Amino acid sequence: YVHLLAYNLIRTVMAQTAHRYGISPRTLSFKGALQHLNAFKDAILRTDEESLPSLYEQILEAISCHRVGDRPGRREPRAVKRRRKPYPLLTKPREEARNELCGGGISA
Repeated sequence: YVHLLAYNLIRTVMAQTAHRYGISPRTLSFKGALQHLNAFKDAILRTDEESLPSLYEQILEAISCHRVGDRPGRREPRAVKRRRKPYPLLTKPREEARNELCGGGISA
């Protein structure tokens, strides 16, 4: 759950950046935002409470500089493609296939 929380916090900061600077959130780089938040981590911990809003503004400005280009065709189907295997698919019950391998006899 911690990774999900961190991901959502980073996306929230990106959404605030996009809103503040009037840009689309999809044009901001997630990796760039993550790197800037890591870079500002020590400064956030050392800054007193009165200076945090101005530091947060600097973080948002830094994040707004990292944009990604136009990325057309980024929608992919949610499906898994079957790959060729050296063996055929098992299309009958396993017990029946075992019996065929043993020459029709009953396997133990």
